[in-house]
Amino acid sequence: MTNNETTAGLRRLHDRLAARAEAGGVLDVAYRTLDTPVGPLLLAATCAGLVRVAYPAQGHDQVLADLAARVSPRILEAPARLDAAAREIEEYFAGRRRVFDLPLDWRLARGFRRAVLERLPDIGYGQTASYATVAAAAGSPRAFRAVGTACATNPLPVVVPCHRVIHSDGSLSGYAGGPAAKQALLTMEEAA
Repeated sequence: MTNNETTAGLRRLHDRLAARAEAGGVLDVAYRTLDTPVGPLLLAATCAGLVRVAYPAQGHDQVLADLAARVSPRILEAPARLDAAAREIEEYFAGRRRVFDLPLDWRLARGFRRAVLERLPDIGYGQTASYATVAAAAGSPRAFRAVGTACATNPLPVVVPCHRVIHSDGSLSGYAGGPAAKQALLTMEEAA
C-alpha cells in the first residue's frame, strides 16, 4: 500500500467517523480550515451556527483548545457542517457577496461586547465607522475603548466585520489577522 493509498484510507475513515458523530448527536463543535486571500481561516460551528473564525496568527490549535474548554470537548474536523459558511466566505472574497446570511452562535460574546458585535453588520460593505460611532450605536457613546476590546475579541472576524471599525482620524488599529489582513479586506471592499 502506498502513502497516497494510506492517506486516502485514513481520510475515508475520518469522514465516516465525522458523519457518524454528527448523525449520533455527539459532535458539539465541527471545524475545518479554508484557504483565503488573507491566509487559512479556521471555521468552527455548533448546531446553533458559526461560533468561531480564526486567523493563523491566533493559533488554530490554541483556538481549538479554547473551544474545547469553553464550548465542548466533543470537537472534530467535520467540514460538511461548515459547507455553507465556507461557500459564503469564498463568495465574499470573490466579490460576489456583501452580506453574510449564516446562523451565528454568539456564546463566545456576552454583554456589551456582544451588543457591539451585533451592530457591526450595520456598517455597509466598503464603508467604515469610528470606534466612537459604534459606541454610540451600541448605546454607550463614551465606551469607544470598550468597542476596541469588543473588536479585538470578536470570535467571528470577516463574517462580523470588525475590520470596518477604524479610528476617528481614519487610521487603522490592531486586528486579529494583523494590520495587513485588515487593510486587505478594506481595500478589497473599496475596489468592489
